[in-house]
Amino acid sequence: MPITINQHNLKVIDDELSKRPIALDPGGYYVIYLDREAGLICAKHYTNSINEQGLAVDPQTGDVIACGGKKVVERPVEKLYTGRTAKELCVEVVEKPQPCPITMLDHAAYLGREFVRAEYALVNGTEYIQD
Repeated sequence: MPITINQHNLKVIDDELSKRPIALDPGGYYVIYLDREAGLICAKHYTNSINEQGLAVDPQTGDVIACGGKKVVERPVEKLYTGRTAKELCVEVVEKPQPCPITMLDHAAYLGREFVRAEYALVNGTEYIQD
């Protein structure tokens, strides 16, 4: 008997996978958001280093970079990438820069998934929150 896949099943799988530990990319991290007025998916690239505990730290100060909460410190953006589609943004982020700022394949796969989610939200007028 075939297994039925529905939105609830997919959400359960996705939520469970979101709990797994991840290794951070020493090439930096991206903050993804939509610019609805311009019709763009945007990705701000920030540099970081990884300390002995596996935490992202500011390369200049060595301070741990917070992922949210009340004590988020504004950091300078290394580069702003934009695209009208997920594919266009992937080309801008992964293919055009030499060397590519993404140093881990799992990070590239994650960004591709997020760009597709952001494109869906842009096209459908729904909210986009980066995972």
